[in-house]
Amino acid sequence: MKNNRVIIGLDLGSGTIKIAVGELILTDLEIIAAIDHPSAGISKGVITDLEEVVSSLSAALEKVERIVGFGLETVNVGISGLNLLSEESRGVVAISRAEGEIKKEDVSRALEAAQTIATPPNYEILHVIPKVFKVDNQIGIKDPVGMTGVRLEVEVQIILDLSRQIKNLIYCLHRTGLEIERIIFSALATAEAVLDKKQKDLGVAVLDLGESTTHLIVYEEGDILTAKVLPIGSRDITSAIAIALRSSIPTAEQVKLSLGTADFRKVKKNEKFDLKDFDESQDEQVSRYFLSKVITEKCEEIFKLADKELLSIGRSRKLPSGVILTGAGSKLPGLKERAKEVLKLPVFLGRPIGFASDLKEAFDPKFTTAIGLILWAKEEKGRFGPEIRDHRGIFSQVKKWFKNLLPY
Repeated sequence: MKNNRVIIGLDLGSGTIKIAVGELILTDLEIIAAIDHPSAGISKGVITDLEEVVSSLSAALEKVERIVGFGLETVNVGISGLNLLSEESRGVVAISRAEGEIKKEDVSRALEAAQTIATPPNYEILHVIPKVFKVDNQIGIKDPVGMTGVRLEVEVQIILDLSRQIKNLIYCLHRTGLEIERIIFSALATAEAVLDKKQKDLGVAVLDLGESTTHLIVYEEGDILTAKVLPIGSRDITSAIAIALRSSIPTAEQVKLSLGTADFRKVKKNEKFDLKDFDESQDEQVSRYFLSKVITEKCEEIFKLADKELLSIGRSRKLPSGVILTGAGSKLPGLKERAKEVLKLPVFLGRPIGFASDLKEAFDPKFTTAIGLILWAKEEKGRFGPEIRDHRGIFSQVKKWFKNLLPY
């Protein structure tokens, strides 16, 4: 059908690759596939081995293509990593028309002017997100088109990433035969999937607990106050368990998933389990209370880092809509209660919303970012200006570079 369109979201995580496929019928979105596959060559959101990423991505694509019955061509891909920067900027332009009416072109010029910040060396702008406009002396304007004035000013949030990381991402996807439709900061996509307008207006934080990093993004009055990537994730909890139990990482992961809780107060002090049930080479009884204390301490470390960021923007304990936990790591029992204790805020588990699906996987928190990428792409046309920087220039550079590597 002419009104049908397929949108793909690709979340390249440090532990797993998540791919979601959505079908757009008129304005309705249905998620028709959601798969995950082990990833390799990615550490804390940064590509460290191109060949390993290409290999694991190719396997993930083959898996999802068998489910949907057709080949994937273009994707909306999330980007993350500790090198991402979020900065505020301001752009000002004059309205030259005699009648002074503000057009969409004037908004675009103001957004372009806001991009003239001193970009750090080797960085590229990913997003230019308008927060609020000012027309002459009138402030707090969300949509200036159609108004009249002689001066238009815009405050924006600019998100940047290392050029090398963007090029590596494009290279890996090009090697698998995929074309990139959009590169989107993963935290933005996650927020798109779990938040509604009211939450963004009142004040809310989203914490996406990934494998090796945690994304924090904060909204108030509909605008982004901050967006950060914290250098800790669910794998750090597993590592802490492995050290405490003197076990392997795979064994520690099994123990965490089977018996782990972030609320030690709900565990009896005399309750024990046999480590041999998870690893035949280890014949030892372990206190489950001790295990839960180890997990609790590491979870508290994550939330204390988040609270430190909230404190830096004056929002510690001051977000009426509280904190939304999501991501694969958010499913740990007792995590919500621990977050409430540390952050002193209401805390909720966030699942993807804003679509229809017969797949229970589509509503799993681990697919929040992948589905959020689809939702962001679906809604992008309704946003102002060049929020996603036009990467066609850098795309063509990487393609040319890639072709030069091929044998004649």
